[in-house]
Amino acid sequence: MLNINKVSASYDDVGLILDDISFTVSKGDIVALIGPSGTGKSTLLNSITTLHKEYEGMITLNGDVINPKKQKIAWIPQNYGLLPWETVKENILLGGTIRKLKPSDLNSRLNHLVEEIGLAALLERYPNQLSGGQQQRVAIARAMLVTPDIFLLDEPFSALDALTREHMQELFLTQWSKELSPTILITHDVEEAVFMASQLVLLSGKPGTIKAVIDNPSFSLSLEEKRLSPLFYDTIKQVRGAMKK
Repeated sequence: MLNINKVSASYDDVGLILDDISFTVSKGDIVALIGPSGTGKSTLLNSITTLHKEYEGMITLNGDVINPKKQKIAWIPQNYGLLPWETVKENILLGGTIRKLKPSDLNSRLNHLVEEIGLAALLERYPNQLSGGQQQRVAIARAMLVTPDIFLLDEPFSALDALTREHMQELFLTQWSKELSPTILITHDVEEAVFMASQLVLLSGKPGTIKAVIDNPSFSLSLEEKRLSPLFYDTIKQVRGAMKK
């Protein structure tokens, strides 16, 4: 379980940007953070990864203070985060190589993963030879190779066209469902949040505070039926209504 407890974060030049944020993300849950720009969503992810250290409160994973050196944190950013001088295969293996995992274990996991995600024929290509959707597949494969303790997704599909974005959402959820690691998703897209998340945390104001927490009853629906379900669209209406209050 990822526990965010009374976290407030600031920057020297702008002051307080997050104020008293608390929520938990259990195994099998995806929490979507939604709110206007400037409410501290990315700052919270940076605090979880310890890239941002100017915060008060406590961030723990399974009872231990968050520490990327001891815990496996997978981050999928908006720009994919691929190294342009590395091949697809090298980019996917990067996390496991840094953690000095056994090459035999990594290659076995790699071969299985790229077949499932549809990258087997692209392993020797470089990022600039890939479409946006293909680059996102590489980012997902890299994140999932080491079976992370938590996933952090910072608007990972926002640069993709609508059909590719929907396909990537489904691809991520299909792979995620095999491990069910606690996950935080940042998105400005209400429909994406309701499609992917079990709970939605709405942020507002500057500094950002929690405006509402909404459980998503459509989360348990199958991927095939979710976008066709009245429950899915009722939840979208509920979230949009809460955002307007």
